[in-house]
Amino acid sequence: MSVRYETDGPVAVLTIDRAERRNAVDRATANALLEGYRRFEADDALRVLVVTGAGGQSFCAGADLKALDNDVVGDAGPMGFTRLRSAKPTLAAIEGYCVAGGLEIAVWCDLRVVGRSAQLGCLERRWGVPLIDGGTQRLPRIVGLGRALDLVLTGRLLGAAEAERIGLVDRVVDDGAALTEAVALAKQIAEFPFACVLADRASLLDGLSLSLEEGLRVEGERGREVLAEAALGAARFAGGAGRHGRAASRSSTKSSDK
Repeated sequence: MSVRYETDGPVAVLTIDRAERRNAVDRATANALLEGYRRFEADDALRVLVVTGAGGQSFCAGADLKALDNDVVGDAGPMGFTRLRSAKPTLAAIEGYCVAGGLEIAVWCDLRVVGRSAQLGCLERRWGVPLIDGGTQRLPRIVGLGRALDLVLTGRLLGAAEAERIGLVDRVVDDGAALTEAVALAKQIAEFPFACVLADRASLLDGLSLSLEEGLRVEGERGREVLAEAALGAARFAGGAGRHGRAASRSSTKSSDK
């Protein structure tokens, strides 16, 4: 299989497993990514998705140019799911090259954890391949229009340090540790009262396309819906749970489907 789907407690890990092709995505891989994403979304026991690439040398090199055609895999996007919006938090665990459509997968995710030797960029510029997996829309929302234009127009590569400086990545870790650290971060997020996590995340994302007044209204409506959970959480905190920055513990089990 070109994609592995595994779970670790409340976390699903979706791994592009074509290391011999630098984890480039062909039609079959895109379909498998979409299937794995839908499986995660449909499982209420899974709270956070981590996307990564096998082999440690490339997160994803983008579309497999040997298999490139005009098909965009329906409305979901050529890379599998990049035109869809996840209802739950998503992370990218990046080692090595994260370029072209691979970068578009990475910016589809909410947070990006990268190894120190990672390289990120819009290398499709060199081959005349357009950004059609959301990169033109998500990059400026993350790093600002000027920096997005720099990346897209020049196709230059960024190292992890520069990517962190401009806000393109969120955590820089030792090489080989990106997946471990991303899963740990995903579990940390999953430990929090989750209706509140989902409400605040949705308000942040929706606010990008709303006026301040409308965004405040939506935020308030969602907030009222989760106040009951907040009251329960406050009662648990008063009883000693969640102090010192830790959420109450959850059981963790592992399974895999390859």
